[in-house]
Order: sequence, then structure tokens, then C-alpha cells
Amino acid sequence: MKLLPPEAFAGLTEDTCIRIQKELAPLVVQEDRFGSSLPPTVAGVDLAYWQKGDQELAVCCILVVDRESRAVVEKAEAYGPVRFPYLPGCFAFRELPLVLEAAARLTQKPEIFFFDGNGILHPRGLGLASHASFYLKASTVGIAKHYYHVGEDFSPPGEEPGACSPITREGKVAGCALRTHAGVKPVFVSVGNGISLDTASKLALALTGPESHIPAPTRLADLETHLRREELRCTL
Repeated sequence: MKLLPPEAFAGLTEDTCIRIQKELAPLVVQEDRFGSSLPPTVAGVDLAYWQKGDQELAVCCILVVDRESRAVVEKAEAYGPVRFPYLPGCFAFRELPLVLEAAARLTQKPEIFFFDGNGILHPRGLGLASHASFYLKASTVGIAKHYYHVGEDFSPPGEEPGACSPITREGKVAGCALRTHAGVKPVFVSVGNGISLDTASKLALALTGPESHIPAPTRLADLETHLRREELRCTL
């Protein structure tokens, strides 16, 4: 399928966005597609928004972390006007232009990207993490801090770290609630593309340090976007 260039997103109608999502969703692969061993690095992606007069702006930060040490090995960013309106379920069309611009600035493209958002845990099975995978040509994972209520209710996971409970949509597993620290709320993991839910969950748990219940790639990307937003507000 030929992908629409991100610069063309601004003029799309909601119906067209939904049609694109429905066409791409069946192409998502829920199995590991990065070789026999886990890659040495994982990227985290997040965006932060602000208003300047009548204009909405955003900054996207991508932080690449070492899988073993969780140390940051590279950063890239892109910022500018947001040219697509907020439409529930069509968030990727707002965020992808800046995500791809930032990703193009990485010196070495990671094989796995973690997104602060959802993958197939989405009304049409194609959240930001899934949609982005077709452009990035990489495996992707959705790591959401809050449950996007698109499936059936789920049972809370056990209190021990690593406990998880499946979330189903239309009778199929679409993600899981994963407890990364004892006594804190879970994160919501879903396949983006090119990875299994089991591997995505184990990787999310392994990348979670003692300082937060959020896996390091998206936690650090979140911190960086908020820092850069405050700096850019003063200069743009």
C-alpha cells in the first residue's frame, strides 16, 4: 500500500483518516521482526503542545536509550505548528509529521520505538504507535499511562512487579495492563507493529527503573518534551 506523505495530512477529512486506518490495520504484524535477539537500543517518543496566540505548536523529542543501562545515547527533536485538528481516534495525523521529522535526524535508527500512546489498543486497531511503524519501518510499542477505553473491561493485574492482565477488543487481545512497580498503577502496553505483546511487555518491564513506574524510553522523552517546550515558548 502506498503511504500518504505526512505533509498531506492537513487537508484530510475525518472519513478519509478512518479509511486509511482501516486499510493499514490488517497489515500490522503481532510477532517479533527484529532478529533472534533484542536490539541494543530502544527509542522513546513523546510530544508536548502549547499555544501562541491563535497558533498551536508542538515539539517532538526522541530519546534513544541503551537497553541494558537505560542511559540516553542519542536525542533528536522537531518542533513547529500543528496543522491537523484534534479528532478522537485520529491522533496520529496530528503527531506523525513532527515524529518523522525528528526520527530523520537520528544518526542511527533504532529497531524498536516506544510511543507514549497506543498501538492496536485503538477503536480501529491503528493507534499512533501502529501508524508510525509503516513510516519508520521499525518495530513499535504503545506505552500508555491511562487506559484508552476501546475494549472490554479488564481485571486489575496483581500487585507484584511483572503482573499483567489482558485487555480484549472484539474478542481478541489488544493489549495488557502491566504492573511495573508494586503498589502503583499499571501502564497499558499494546503492540504497535513487528513485535509480540509478550516481548513488548517483557521489554517494558526490563526498561523500567526504580525511579518511576514508566519505562525509561517514554519517561525520558516525556521529561525532555516538557523541558524543551518551556525553552521554546521563550524563543519562538
